[in-house]
Amino acid sequence: MMKENFLKISHEWFKQADYDIKTAEAMFAAKKYIYTVFMCHLSMEKALKGLYSKKLELYPPKSHDLIYLISKLGIKPEENIGDFIDELNDQGVLTRYPNELSSLIKAYNKEKASRILLNTKEVLKWIKKI
Repeated sequence: MMKENFLKISHEWFKQADYDIKTAEAMFAAKKYIYTVFMCHLSMEKALKGLYSKKLELYPPKSHDLIYLISKLGIKPEENIGDFIDELNDQGVLTRYPNELSSLIKAYNKEKASRILLNTKEVLKWIKKI
């Protein structure tokens, strides 16, 4: 496949990542904090897949694991970014496959969801600059 095709694929992944972060904002406004975090994870996953297509000119792996995607990209984020990606990776599993809804609702309050949303937006900016 030609480079232009992978740039097109990459652009589509980034477009979906932008759509998903806007959905995260809508979920936050609706006080659906579990889904705020879930959509943050999904947005970052798609942005990393966009970067993967752009940089490696390959189809990204079918994985939800942010750490795995970062390692396949061969990039080394700064410690604070890496720590947040690690945290969001763990949160993505919890919000995707909850054991008990009521305990998850208690765990994901406004403050936690707000912090995750803001940090995700910052990391998305970083991903797009690479």
